[in-house]
Amino acid sequence: MGDTATSRGRAIVKQPGEGNSFWQPVPASGHADPKLVPLDTGFDGMSMGFQTIAPNGRVREHSHSDQIELQICFRGAGRVIVDDVSHDLTPGTSCFLGYDVRHEIINESDDEELVMMWVITPAGLEDFFGAIGRPRSEGEAAPEPFARPENVVEVERGMGMNDT
Repeated sequence: MGDTATSRGRAIVKQPGEGNSFWQPVPASGHADPKLVPLDTGFDGMSMGFQTIAPNGRVREHSHSDQIELQICFRGAGRVIVDDVSHDLTPGTSCFLGYDVRHEIINESDDEELVMMWVITPAGLEDFFGAIGRPRSEGEAAPEPFARPENVVEVERGMGMNDT
């Protein structure tokens, strides 16, 4: 996968609610919705999706040793901390996160979800969300908060993530 021949002339359009979705464990809670992934696109050079962070939730600090990530705040508000520098997140805020850049996303709202769009290259973040999450159906009520898998650090390292 990933070569020019598998991508030339190929187009994928996904509507809201189409594709995989995974409830995420604490501290993020919320859900991750990988949208354009190699399984569908035939191109392993990147993937794209949305992550919804529950009120008062957060994506804990981490970095990617083998991936570059773009993040765009799509809905809600909060903070992104990049290499110990805090930045406001509002719709339209865009982040470029190169190799080994530590980052954390915080939803400071008590009642509003924070939705981030992510694009990562090469692909793989979608596999992480599936490995630590639980399958979700569109419109389904959020489950009670649940813990991350006990082997989460092993899963992260296997996918090129660095826990900080």
